[in-house]
Amino acid sequence: MRFPGVYVERGVFVCLEGGEGSGKSTQSRLLREALEAEGFGVVLTFEPGDTGVGKQLRRIVLDPATGTLSDRCEALLYAADKAEHVDTVVRPALERGQVVITDRYVDSTLAYQGAGRSLDVAEVEEVARWATGDLRPHLTVVLDLEPSAGRGGFEGRDRIEGESLEFHRRVREAFVAMAAASPEHYLVLDARSPIAEIHAAIMTRLRPLLTQAVR
Repeated sequence: MRFPGVYVERGVFVCLEGGEGSGKSTQSRLLREALEAEGFGVVLTFEPGDTGVGKQLRRIVLDPATGTLSDRCEALLYAADKAEHVDTVVRPALERGQVVITDRYVDSTLAYQGAGRSLDVAEVEEVARWATGDLRPHLTVVLDLEPSAGRGGFEGRDRIEGESLEFHRRVREAFVAMAAASPEHYLVLDARSPIAEIHAAIMTRLRPLLTQAVR
């Protein structure tokens, strides 16, 4: 099944994706600060967990105490988080003409629960797209990093961070493949590059889209 995608004409939707320790949170924060300094209204958010319901779902899917979950159960929990997130945070902000920056979105589900868990990615995508109303980011930035470099900094790993190196390599390959399939909506950057250089590259790519956002 093919998904045409919904790209709203008011507001700007930006997503940062990548493996563990790739710098998504840092670049999300820098992007918000830069855009706010230029007078744009910005909502900085994340998945899973940036809603009341999402906090409970995040605890279940990430807490090592949860133990083993059915792969399909895990995928559905992430989809539920996305449905609540889009309906209560993302869409309302876009309707106000704001810039929405999210740390993870649908691609993470396709990479982690699809490719990582070895579920049928097309089936996972159908669920995730339905949960989000097929709302797509105008720009997805993939911070690409070899998993062995990104996972070393975590002392207390959550359920996902604690997966095998091979799992995380499948995740990385999935992110890169998705970006290659739709280059007009993606920007792939080497996460090992200097932080300031990565930020500048994101701003350069994003700037033409900002005409849809309200200052």
